[in-house]
Amino acid sequence: MGLYEFFYEYFVLPIKENRGYNTVNTVVYAIILGIAVLLLHRMLKRMGIKVDERFFKALMPYIILGPLMRSMTDVGVLPRTYLTVSPGGYFVIAAFAIASLYVVWRHVGPTEKLYPLYRDFGLVLVGGLLFILLINLEKVSFNWKVLAYFIPILMAAELFIWLLTRKFELIKNNSTLFYTHFYDATTTFVGLQFFGFWEQHVLARLLIETSGTPAVMYLEKFLILLPVVWILDREMSDEDPDLINFVKLTIFILGFGPGTRNLLIMLMGGG
Repeated sequence: MGLYEFFYEYFVLPIKENRGYNTVNTVVYAIILGIAVLLLHRMLKRMGIKVDERFFKALMPYIILGPLMRSMTDVGVLPRTYLTVSPGGYFVIAAFAIASLYVVWRHVGPTEKLYPLYRDFGLVLVGGLLFILLINLEKVSFNWKVLAYFIPILMAAELFIWLLTRKFELIKNNSTLFYTHFYDATTTFVGLQFFGFWEQHVLARLLIETSGTPAVMYLEKFLILLPVVWILDREMSDEDPDLINFVKLTIFILGFGPGTRNLLIMLMGGG
């Protein structure tokens, strides 16, 4: 198999035929993500921007953009192209987020004005997508029955995390990450268990097939997240706090983005 055939088989066809992820592209995308995190952290340091609560709040519209665009693509509101499905869609959103940040930074620098302006840039983009959705509502078949399953199961899942925060300091200090990834696990469980959806990720598919239930997603999330936050908080405590915060922000996005995409697709009647 030549280089072109290899790339086409493992990277193009999975997107073109909606096959989901495979082992090869999963590893490559993970490496790209790791490199991107380090480069973006270095860029933020040079720009004098701290990864704190102000930055997190300003970034939220861009975090919402990805799942919103993907869900609108899956229900037929946006055309399905390499730039509107993952991972291409997330590269596009990342490009918008970085370009917007750079433009705002060039005008106001790393001052307090940067954060609301950067947020507003993102809100304009979200507003544009919502307008497109609004004028194409005839293509959407809302399924509010999803909430009858999602809300009580989510409450039970998050209650479990809350109880753990009462006992374990490490989980309490990283509760947002645990809550977010159990939110993601709940959307996966509800979609697969009750609405006939299928899992796109390699490890998750293997675990679900082996265990016979999508409820294993909660265990997967917990067993992956726990050692990661342990390493970040205990073994890397001497590292740059901004780098640790940026890694945690990335982990948050990896839970919130897919979870919100899953929920929106279910609510909008996608399949």
